[in-house]
Amino acid sequence: MKAVVQRVSQASVSVNQSITASIDKGLCVFLGIHYNDTATHSSWMIDKLLNLRVFPDQSGTMTYSIRDKGYGILIISQFTLYGNCQKGRRPSFTEAAPTTIAEPIYNTFISMLSETYSPSAAGIFGANMAINLVNDGPVTLLLER
Repeated sequence: MKAVVQRVSQASVSVNQSITASIDKGLCVFLGIHYNDTATHSSWMIDKLLNLRVFPDQSGTMTYSIRDKGYGILIISQFTLYGNCQKGRRPSFTEAAPTTIAEPIYNTFISMLSETYSPSAAGIFGANMAINLVNDGPVTLLLER
């Protein structure tokens, strides 16, 4: 499981030009699911996301987690995080989980997150989504399990 995590001042996801989810200050997380991923990977990633200290204190030091601040978290499924561009000019997605594996894991991830933390929001698995975000910092991190 891979996640590109961006600290944002706002983020939203639209499908067919209609906003389906949005957050104000918080984290926008692009989540890629590997073909070997399980619910255990989801638990690890959720714990890491909720406790990652990326929000600054008064001196500018990244001291606070999203849980400490109560900010929003927006999860977007993105299989292209497993695109391998080492050979040729077209990415290979053989490491990305196929839909039959990825969609149930993504749905479980979203359920586990919403049971654990609020406010949380999510994009629509497999949809052609337009993501609008304002990166704060900028802070962008890559998490992988």
